[in-house]
Amino acid sequence: MKVTVFGGTGYVGGYLIDELLDKGHHPVLLVRHESRHKVRHHERCTLVDGDIANTVAVGAALSGADAAIYNIGILREFPTSGVTFEALHFEGAKRAMNAAEEAGVSRFLLMSANGVKADGTGYQRTKYMAEQYLKSTALDWTVFRPSVLFGEPRGRMEFTTQLYRDIVRSPLPAPLFYEGLLPFNAGEFRMSPVYVKDVASIFVQALEMPNTAGQIFPLCGPASLSWKEILKTIAAAVGTTKHTLPAPVLLLKSLASALDRFEFFPITRDQLTMLMEGNSCDGHNAFQNFDLEPTPFDKKRLSYL
Repeated sequence: MKVTVFGGTGYVGGYLIDELLDKGHHPVLLVRHESRHKVRHHERCTLVDGDIANTVAVGAALSGADAAIYNIGILREFPTSGVTFEALHFEGAKRAMNAAEEAGVSRFLLMSANGVKADGTGYQRTKYMAEQYLKSTALDWTVFRPSVLFGEPRGRMEFTTQLYRDIVRSPLPAPLFYEGLLPFNAGEFRMSPVYVKDVASIFVQALEMPNTAGQIFPLCGPASLSWKEILKTIAAAVGTTKHTLPAPVLLLKSLASALDRFEFFPITRDQLTMLMEGNSCDGHNAFQNFDLEPTPFDKKRLSYL
């Protein structure tokens, strides 16, 4: 199967390429010329020069394809550089969906995110908008909503590696964030980390499973873990322990409101909002549907740290 991948040079994209090739598919990637070196197994893929803002290039990437995967996503936007959630999560996805319909590519898989909603942060809202637009098309669509992903970063940004570098490795106590004035339930917000290879496997399986069309699948790992438990597991994976300290998130949000427009500041207000909301769900039905045993978030699987 010839599969066009939008967003094939990033963290998840590399795993998607691996899985597509392993299952005998031929990936076609829309790639900026200066990013060609980032493509895994580039000699086995077809590369089309261009970016998601270029309608002609998007159409060329979809020409003759059997299916498409839209995997473009950012965790932080920089409007002054033209890097926005609106442009990449929604407008780009919309452009790819329209072009797929025009090219006769009926099968379309969308990488969304757990927790998307119409009245959420810019990240959540634009992902939700892409889902809604996809539903209005005539495409045979499937939407996947993963929680935070973990797995060997291979030179890209990854959830646990970032927490290790920024928090666990720091000589300072790990912050257990809490809302309000008193540290009730500090660090108790929960996440369900899901293994990146499991997500890639499910995407590629879905390409040849017509019964998954028209469905939205939450993809969460087998356990709902508190922030404290996640930090403890990461520390154990690198052979250490980590002291913790309750920290009011309001203080950090105040700093972010003044500094998150600068790239050097590590987190934005919206990211803090989503962090405190938690990121867990029940992914049992999805994994059962794809006959896959979810990989646990544990010390053994975090050996890459």
